[in-house]
Amino acid sequence: QVQLVESGGGLVQPGGSLRLSCAAAGNIFYINSMGWYRQAPGKRREVVAVLGSGNSTDYSDSVKGRFTISRDNSKNTVYLQMNSARYEDTAVYYCNAEGTYYSGEDVGIFGVWGQGTQVTVSS
Repeated sequence: QVQLVESGGGLVQPGGSLRLSCAAAGNIFYINSMGWYRQAPGKRREVVAVLGSGNSTDYSDSVKGRFTISRDNSKNTVYLQMNSARYEDTAVYYCNAEGTYYSGEDVGIFGVWGQGTQVTVSS
């Protein structure tokens, strides 16, 4: 019913910047929250930043002051601006969205993940 498409990953030098995008498509009635998570090789998936209802934001301590999450409600798109990149930011970044979808006259709750986009910080 709802799908997420991520883009913007790639190679960035230490100290550099990168912007990730995640667009939600489908029978969306309302998106409650959108966020970014990441998983480095051999590690568990961890939260990076989440933007909830009322534009509340929550960041991992490791990215505070360097990353910024934002959202364009008209496009159902969330962005992650990554500045001052560090080697330890290297990971696959996943987008997540939670909300309500519609199907005919019915509504339901969704929680979906994107396919992931690789971010590599290297000189």
